[in-house]
Amino acid sequence: MQNNDMVAVLKALSDQTRLQIFDLLRNGTLCACKILENLNITQPTLSHHMKVLCDCGLVDATKDWKWTHYSINCQTLNQLLAFLGDTKCRRQ
Repeated sequence: MQNNDMVAVLKALSDQTRLQIFDLLRNGTLCACKILENLNITQPTLSHHMKVLCDCGLVDATKDWKWTHYSINCQTLNQLLAFLGDTKCRRQ
């Protein structure tokens, strides 16, 4: 994963609503309607947030007729975790 890709993922997660959506998706795939039930936002606002999460590669969208199901892209998440996990931190 390139640095620009890391920046896009971290920026996407820096928004409180998108972080809430990510937290909901931690338990598995959800339909947009189920995500909306858990958030106090409109459908167009959800669409915007899902576009940001999908565009950075952190979330995958699958269309099933009129429904869209969202899930975490494990490859992107694992690359981000590996990048963060390689960090050396010393206590001062």
